[in-house]
Amino acid sequence: MKRDVVLIGAGIMSATLGTMISELLPHKRICIYERLDEVAAESSDAWNNAGTGHSAFCELNYTPQRQDGTIDTTKAIKIAEAFEQSKQFWSYLVINGYLKKESFIRRIPHISFVWGRDNCEFLRRRYDALTAFHLFADMEYTEDPTVLEQWVPLIMKNRSLDKPLAATRMAAGTDVNFGSLTRGMVSHLQNTGVELMMGQEVKDIRQKDQLWHITAKDLHTGEKHELAAEFVFIGAGGGSLALLDKSGIPEAEGYGGFPISGQWLRCTNEEVIEKHYAKVYGKADLGAPPMSVPHLDTRIIDGKQALLFGPFAGFSTKFLKAGSYLDLPKSLEWTNLYPMMAAGLRNIPLTRYLIQQVSLTSEERLDALRSFYPEAQMQDWELAIAGQRVQVIKKDEEEGGVLEFGTEIVGAANGTISALLGASPGASTSVSIMLEILLNSCYKYELSAPQVQQKIQQLIPTYGKSLSEDALLCAFTRKWTEKALGYMG
Repeated sequence: MKRDVVLIGAGIMSATLGTMISELLPHKRICIYERLDEVAAESSDAWNNAGTGHSAFCELNYTPQRQDGTIDTTKAIKIAEAFEQSKQFWSYLVINGYLKKESFIRRIPHISFVWGRDNCEFLRRRYDALTAFHLFADMEYTEDPTVLEQWVPLIMKNRSLDKPLAATRMAAGTDVNFGSLTRGMVSHLQNTGVELMMGQEVKDIRQKDQLWHITAKDLHTGEKHELAAEFVFIGAGGGSLALLDKSGIPEAEGYGGFPISGQWLRCTNEEVIEKHYAKVYGKADLGAPPMSVPHLDTRIIDGKQALLFGPFAGFSTKFLKAGSYLDLPKSLEWTNLYPMMAAGLRNIPLTRYLIQQVSLTSEERLDALRSFYPEAQMQDWELAIAGQRVQVIKKDEEEGGVLEFGTEIVGAANGTISALLGASPGASTSVSIMLEILLNSCYKYELSAPQVQQKIQQLIPTYGKSLSEDALLCAFTRKWTEKALGYMG
């Protein structure tokens, strides 16, 4: 069999890229392979990710403090603009009837909450630095306990005021159900003729005669088949690393992965759930990975309000939640062994942190929750397993190997194969990431045609423009997307 495009993994990334290709290059024949029998069952599932709609409004790790005390806003601005592009793309899909309005996104305030003099000073400097840009101009800051009681009543009830408190709030924050969003896009793609191959595990990828030959196994029947394609995207979450290695491209040499699992405390008391309506992020502990930033998080899942606290980090040798314990040992090879050892030696605090997290008792998890919600009771919460993340480790000439906490695009120089490695803020910035992959793919010349460039402007009206520099464009775009997506007010 031959197809133009093969997408491996039926998650948010493949769904986004497939939808873009179907809109910009509708003549391309697309096939999606998924190992499980369900779409968006791994990292894209609502219970397996933060669902914040990462816009850098409340995530303090996106605004690190420099040695001189100033705040680096570079990453926050980039993420905020990328999320606005995602909302524009989703608006296009809703307006054209591909997705249902209000089926995956809700307005929920994003709040950063800290205590202690040093942390309050940091938050104030962050607020001053971010509000200089139009994307964050509506951010509010307060140290007033009476205002905090209005913003986060559950957090402030019976809280001791012996330490300074501070918070910022962005009322324009959102909660995004990426599982629902992914399933909506994949359903639309199937209606346009895209093939969805469920229960199919890709066992091998090799290049032959200018095409990529994919060998897949049906996990129900055991039968194997082969398919050839001119362009392949590997968006299989933690499973991408092994598949990228099978491709044999030199760009993949030296990459390794370090798996980190996650756990939530999930509230079971409806009265408590109803009293909190915000995403409240704090500061991560020293040595903790960015994905472990503590937050008391309102989610809307399947139309029902939920409340989570965490995540608590853990360690598993699996690269996927439904993966194998042999994933990590099987990923080791001569080309990445040294980078992984070097990165491990340079990140001993992370190792200590993971050991500490794995050994936490129920009472210690409750104590962590009570730092946010002082009146939390054990009987109102249950432990739930979140998704599996694989942090990228890549070789470095100076340090041997470095641990990357963001997303990494790896692909062949000729643009015929690309893979996405890493974790946060992936899903929220999926549109800009997938557009970058597409514009650098083997289809870049087709995409440079004037009529296709015009179509890109329809999908993302602010493409090529800066929302951080243009106040009117930023305000207009936000009002337009809020109305189109149905979460105004």
